[in-house]
Amino acid sequence: NSGLRKSFMLNTFCSKRNVGSSAWKALPERVKIVEVGPRDGLQNEKTVVPTEVKIHLIDMLSEAGLPVIEATSFVSPKWVPQMADQVEVMKGIRRRPGVAYPVLTPNLKGFQEAVKAGAAEVAIFGAASELFSKKNINCSVEESLQRFEEVTKAAKEAGVPVRGYVSCVLGCPYEGKVSPDKVAQVAKRLYSMGCYEISLGDTTGVGTPGGMTEMLEVVSREVPVTALAVHCHDTYGQALANILIALQMGVSVVDSSVAGLGGCPYAQGASGNVATEDVVYMLHGLGIQTGVDLTKVMDAGAFICRSLNRKTSSKVAQASCKL
Repeated sequence: NSGLRKSFMLNTFCSKRNVGSSAWKALPERVKIVEVGPRDGLQNEKTVVPTEVKIHLIDMLSEAGLPVIEATSFVSPKWVPQMADQVEVMKGIRRRPGVAYPVLTPNLKGFQEAVKAGAAEVAIFGAASELFSKKNINCSVEESLQRFEEVTKAAKEAGVPVRGYVSCVLGCPYEGKVSPDKVAQVAKRLYSMGCYEISLGDTTGVGTPGGMTEMLEVVSREVPVTALAVHCHDTYGQALANILIALQMGVSVVDSSVAGLGGCPYAQGASGNVATEDVVYMLHGLGIQTGVDLTKVMDAGAFICRSLNRKTSSKVAQASCKL
């Protein structure tokens, strides 16, 4: 009976747009979900996750229909020991046709190693906060952008697409409020370098719908809204509300992490990324297409949580008694 009831609830809330249609005219018909759990999520785990577990997780997420899965990071194992097996992961995953498996490459050396390992897409990670940039990648914002110029130039020559991240777009653990103008300035630089998409990250999860609105209004004057994505953490329980605002403002790409894995090692107290399960549930409830199988994402979340011996952070998974 409980299984039937859960199925009924999912079908009722996820099947059709039965709210007043005029309220949702601004919403996109389809949203691309960028799954960041295998990289952004797992990199914060203190215990090193076995390579075979990472590979199986990525394969399960591929089967769930996620169009983009951030697979790993080509950074020095000295800084992020969790990602020391990046080459093995890239060689071990079953690549599904039509699915992108980008990897993080903070510098030219990382980019070259990623391409050698078979990466067909990369990402670079900047910040809108000077202090966060120094703590996170040990250089100023300007210095980081100069490093990224080298990566984007090499990527252009190699025909490899580059995605850009801007962290701390709604607040910084060291500087407090971050100016939307500063966010726009960094996003514009990344876009002008050739990044096809700019992901705006609320790294500490302090943002509210008001702050998200203000920031997106300023950034979208410098970068087309069609090239923007949002990356929300749920520290203050504001992630889904912030994502909804972004959708209403024309954003149609959302980053999320299976089971809400992640946080930020340089932002104390920042809880995980918004859970992919919760984002998919909300989008389907709004009648927005994703191509993602919610049940299969929950299965992937249950698998990785069992492997990590932790509880899921997804409200949808908790409500469905998957764990």
